[in-house]
Amino acid sequence: MKPAPALAEGFPDLSGVRIAREPHWFRWISAALIVLVLAAIVRAFANGQIEWSYVSRFLTVKVILEGIVNTMVMAMLAMMLGIVLGIVVAIMRLSPNPVLKTVAAGYTWLFRGTPLILQLLLWFNLALVFPTIGIPGLWSARAVDVMTPFLAALLGLGINQGAYTSEVMRAGMLSVDVGQYEAAQAIGMGRLRALRRIVLPQAMRVVIPPLGNEFIGMVKATSLASVIQYPELLHNAENIYYANSRVIELLIVAGLWYLLVVSILTPLQMLLERRFARGTLRLAR
Repeated sequence: MKPAPALAEGFPDLSGVRIAREPHWFRWISAALIVLVLAAIVRAFANGQIEWSYVSRFLTVKVILEGIVNTMVMAMLAMMLGIVLGIVVAIMRLSPNPVLKTVAAGYTWLFRGTPLILQLLLWFNLALVFPTIGIPGLWSARAVDVMTPFLAALLGLGINQGAYTSEVMRAGMLSVDVGQYEAAQAIGMGRLRALRRIVLPQAMRVVIPPLGNEFIGMVKATSLASVIQYPELLHNAENIYYANSRVIELLIVAGLWYLLVVSILTPLQMLLERRFARGTLRLAR
């Protein structure tokens, strides 16, 4: 073994001095307070006027299961519509055409600046503004017959989501190095083809994480469609507790289903992020 290096003259040998650890009293106090608050919440639910037998009974009833299916169908369709609109609007925002840029900016400003529940109500009551809708000379119908709760919820959720998705997509496109655009132009690629073949695939690495969060938010946002009578999870739970007055029990049922769906989607989102980040991880190594 090598001998320990000699200390410089005038410096005491501290190798045998015991190190005093910081007590971290704030951590212990914070942890204790958190445990007390959680215990108080659990005690309140345990001793509250909650019939847990109703929770287990209604957790898998047909109406609730139909509600969760409608919730997921609406979330997926509205998210698909939002992604399509988001890509189109993001391309318009990055266009050198001032008209396209202005229209895209106005769309984003309008639908991000008004509450989602207001937009749902406007779509559902569109017949008050346009009594009939259609293509002149080819097809027309009463708006009250066309604008069903399903269609109103799809348009309200999807178009609103498109405004947020456009900003996500624009950020992803801007993250791609400008040299990629120049290389595409050098080999004769048009603007749209370069976006489709070069820019968008590279932007997905940046876009996927926020889009995953947006989809999880969309699943929960479908609950707002209950105000226009779309039969999603919360609306069906409300119909049940209007009949049996078991309000808190049915709300707990709905909350458990939302938690289950989000718990399943979160690891799927992580797997998708890891897949699109594989190239970056190789370069980092």
